[in-house]
Amino acid sequence: MVFRRILVLMMGCLGCADQTTEQNANNNMESKSSVVDESAITTLRVRLSDGRYLAYRERGVPKNKSKYSIILVHGFGSSKEMNFMASDELLDGMEIYLLIYDRAGYGESDPNPKRSVKSEASDIEELADQLQLGSKYYVIGVSLGCYPAWSCIKRIPQKLGGVALIVPFINYKWRSLPDDLTKDDYRKQLCRLMLLLTCYTPGLLHWWFTQKMFPSATVLEGNPKFFCDKDLAVLKNTDGYQLFTQDGIRKRRVFDSLRRDFIVAFSKWDFDPLELSNPYPQNESSVHIWQGYEDKVVPVHLQRHVSQTLPWIRYHEVPDGGHLLVYDTAVCEAVLKSLLLGEDPPLYRPKLASTLLHGAFGSIDPFQAALVHCNAGPIEKQNCCKALSVAVNNERFCWSSLFGQIFVADLINCRVIPKC
Repeated sequence: MVFRRILVLMMGCLGCADQTTEQNANNNMESKSSVVDESAITTLRVRLSDGRYLAYRERGVPKNKSKYSIILVHGFGSSKEMNFMASDELLDGMEIYLLIYDRAGYGESDPNPKRSVKSEASDIEELADQLQLGSKYYVIGVSLGCYPAWSCIKRIPQKLGGVALIVPFINYKWRSLPDDLTKDDYRKQLCRLMLLLTCYTPGLLHWWFTQKMFPSATVLEGNPKFFCDKDLAVLKNTDGYQLFTQDGIRKRRVFDSLRRDFIVAFSKWDFDPLELSNPYPQNESSVHIWQGYEDKVVPVHLQRHVSQTLPWIRYHEVPDGGHLLVYDTAVCEAVLKSLLLGEDPPLYRPKLASTLLHGAFGSIDPFQAALVHCNAGPIEKQNCCKALSVAVNNERFCWSSLFGQIFVADLINCRVIPKC
């Protein structure tokens, strides 16, 4: 019973924000070998330099008529059939070509026995090159699919017009992640336990997920331990929502691909995202994080720490959002407008801007004036710095009173030194 509960709980923390509601009829129809049965393939694919195939589908305007090309990276247990609820009208109106592909080992793409953080970025780069997406393209990662996006920021920033990380998972092995932020986080211990099980007892895990003596441990619908109220409403109205099915995971190829993906995501990486320097010092591109305030899979305080540690990332917070943000049409369309047009909707600014500042400073009028200009894109950056300089110098705030507040990132960027 304890083992069962551990597994169920862990599956809820794997990041399933982007699960499909339209499972492809051929999805998971693999042969027993390590290569997808080509006779079952009905979708578009490209062949990579190592001989593997990646399958993909397209949305929006034709590639040759697009103004923006975006590659969407799905998360754990998902596929190219994932939901991204931006309307076709918006995609057409903004002239967006949206490419959603099956990551290695998922759907109709061949597995990669040598999968790594680096190989995920290489797959994206080669996919974009073969499809001739141009010298600059955009990447949107969702949940566990954000580690390929992080890898792109690290390895091919010159090819990216921008990156959006939607509810990105946190790897507790990032060496610069403070212990005091995670010491009481049950997810950290669960990740550590699950990593041991996936590495050293894969046969036991495979048996558990395919046995029929107990109710399936992989069905997460309606479990408030993993989902907030808004997420639960999504699940209630989504037929057949499952992380993965017994029929699919019974195939050893599917299980092994999921296992490799989890191990790479939660093991030690060859770099720490929290130590990345700004790849776009001239604001030639932008990186965004979108986080749900009510997310029970990725704690909001950890995401805020990431955004404060990396002040060049534009942080957006959905007040009533959970982990299933890609099921919200308004959020998906805001993601696109922010990434492509530089918009910064006030609705998705962190609550810190209106709550913590009030208590810390008493009167927040000068900071409210600065906030109008900050995080609104490169055009407003100069006005942001001027407004912050006036607010800080006039009120004589010290670093001690500003620490941890929303403006610290802007103060650093603007080189404004508070007086004590």
